[in-house]
Amino acid sequence: MENKFETNAIRNQLERSQYLEHSVPMYVTSSFVFDDAEDMRASFAEEKDRNIYSRYSNPNNNEFVAKICEMEGAEAGFAFASGMAAVFSTFAALLESGDHIVASKSIFGSTLNLFNSFLPKWNIETSYFGVHEVDQIESLITEKTKILYAESPTNPGVDIVDLEVLGTIAKKHNLILIIDNCFASPYLQQPMKFGADLVIHSATKLIDGQGRVLGGITVGKADLVDKVYRFSRITGPALSPFNAWVLSKSLETLAVRVDRHCENALKLAEYLEAHPKINWVKYPFLKSHPKYEVALKQMKAGGCVVAFEVKGGLEAGRKFFDSIKLLSLSANLGDARSIVTHPASTTHSKLTPEQRLEAGITEGAVRVSVGLEHIDDIIADISQALG
Repeated sequence: MENKFETNAIRNQLERSQYLEHSVPMYVTSSFVFDDAEDMRASFAEEKDRNIYSRYSNPNNNEFVAKICEMEGAEAGFAFASGMAAVFSTFAALLESGDHIVASKSIFGSTLNLFNSFLPKWNIETSYFGVHEVDQIESLITEKTKILYAESPTNPGVDIVDLEVLGTIAKKHNLILIIDNCFASPYLQQPMKFGADLVIHSATKLIDGQGRVLGGITVGKADLVDKVYRFSRITGPALSPFNAWVLSKSLETLAVRVDRHCENALKLAEYLEAHPKINWVKYPFLKSHPKYEVALKQMKAGGCVVAFEVKGGLEAGRKFFDSIKLLSLSANLGDARSIVTHPASTTHSKLTPEQRLEAGITEGAVRVSVGLEHIDDIIADISQALG
């Protein structure tokens, strides 16, 4: 009998050692030993599948990767020191000079900076489509296009991109479809079901869930992951065993936590939608969301992030932030503690005003990562700050 998601998240773990521990131990070691010269030679020649050096693999990393692969329906994966290490290493491993990317305009600010400021140094260019302009994607594809890339839901505007449409386009044009699934987590959405070849997560967010450690992961088709692995084995962006242990333990409670995040977020979104001092609210499972039906098709629930705009522009927004008492002012998300962020001055501050607007970020836009506190207390703090 096949177990459910929640059971696998808890019960899929490393084999017990001779000590018969119930909880998997930390393998905090930089390297591993060999039986003899032949064992060492065969291991480095990759004739044996075993741990050699923690920059390549480690038991804790292996367990974490195996769990995410199971959750996402992926063949293989590699874990990184941060979400951006996963993004950069994946693109660097798969692209060559002269290649071309087609990407959504609505992506994380650091990813956009990578595409605009660093990849062009290696003659890799990017063309962008709006989240509501997927019909324009095919007009952007050239003979040099290799990757189609998007986030859904998007950071920070919480827009939805139809993954099934992207999967169809990628297959038609023989492109590698890469989806950043950070805002949804593997519990709410599995992009490979809709045609994604690779899925990237910043494990720092919902996967950790308590704002403790950094981490990232790329999972997907084995042949593509092998290229990412070989690049990363040489360049060294591997996740630390300690962080891998923390993240693997975090996955045991992912479903329970995300259920509460989504429950709280929907209630907050409904409250804000009826508030007279709010211009607009965006949350995937609000019926007013422009892609509500698409969200229902590809997500189990709406996630932890609510975006909205306070009436009165930037000054009113500043007053709102300065009046927050309980919630945290921080740039993280997916934490047990609710977090309020002003994307235009923080996570996306390095973008030009035009780039921010193209990504759906207005000057007064607010992003709330709704935590696990009692919803009455979350709403009370936001209510008094709006007042």
